[in-house]
Amino acid sequence: MSIVVLDRHAVEALLPMAECIEAVAHGMARTARGGTRQPPRSRLDLPVPGNLLSMMPGWIDEPEAFGIKVVSVFPGNFDVGLPSHRGLVLLFEAVHGALVGIFDGGTITGIRTAAASALATRLLSRPESSDLAVLGYGEQAEQHLAAMQVVRPITHVTVWGRSAEKAAAFCRRMSAKHGISVEPARSVQEAVATADIICTTTASREPILQGAWLPTGCHLNVVGSSFPQNREIDAEAVLRSRFYVDYKPSTLALAGDYQDAVAQGLIDESHIIGGTGDVLEGLAPGRITPGDITLYKSVGIVAQDLVAAQHLLNKALNDPAAAASGLVQSIAF
Repeated sequence: MSIVVLDRHAVEALLPMAECIEAVAHGMARTARGGTRQPPRSRLDLPVPGNLLSMMPGWIDEPEAFGIKVVSVFPGNFDVGLPSHRGLVLLFEAVHGALVGIFDGGTITGIRTAAASALATRLLSRPESSDLAVLGYGEQAEQHLAAMQVVRPITHVTVWGRSAEKAAAFCRRMSAKHGISVEPARSVQEAVATADIICTTTASREPILQGAWLPTGCHLNVVGSSFPQNREIDAEAVLRSRFYVDYKPSTLALAGDYQDAVAQGLIDESHIIGGTGDVLEGLAPGRITPGDITLYKSVGIVAQDLVAAQHLLNKALNDPAAAASGLVQSIAF
């Protein structure tokens, strides 16, 4: 049999953001309906602090498949111009358990993470939201800036990062790429002052965004802190928001910002209104009033990787343009 193999360039070409958002919506809906199995993420901490190997197995029922993502996470790679997440997504068919696809896991992670935030933004933010604040200037910042434009009429973006020089360079590049105003901010508070949508995409271990700074009616996508030791927002930001997640068991185990608010006695599990799939399926309420502050806490779940991999496999096998592109490879096994 043949196994489809897609490298970084192929994944980028065959998984445009708009298509990935719809694929992720399917995965989140199946998660809400109990159509997935997603054991807790496991990790192997490596000798250099912060470096690790992450393993995420899972199963989904429609169309039935299972697989695993294995990625190394090296945060310091960003400083030398390399991706921080590098690895593979392996996809198996459910009839005989055959391996059918091998895909670049770092690239899938980058696209599907932003796509999941875009889904949350479409479900929870005010429809007229046009002012975006991005905290960070790495790969996820770039992906989120693109993703937000798919679901909301973004006309202005403000960016904050620890290096003013790098933030300014990022703004120039993104402004030229997207043809909209992208400007650097001197502080996080300045960046979010007028924001309708806020995306936090850093690996910060201490909160950079305070709840007291959140504008009335804004929506937050809190993305960078996907391990218990990381926190991008303070407990007040958690407390002030209508709080949504990708998958509650993962949030309880991995979301440091949420855990901190619980440890301070400010909230308990009832503060989690539901997953984005629950909102999509009508199992949980979304935004109630224009003045609500809504928050989507992302830790990343394998259902999102599986639906992205399935979409890629279907295009590789069934889309003549994909076959003609020369990007699709296969190996005999």
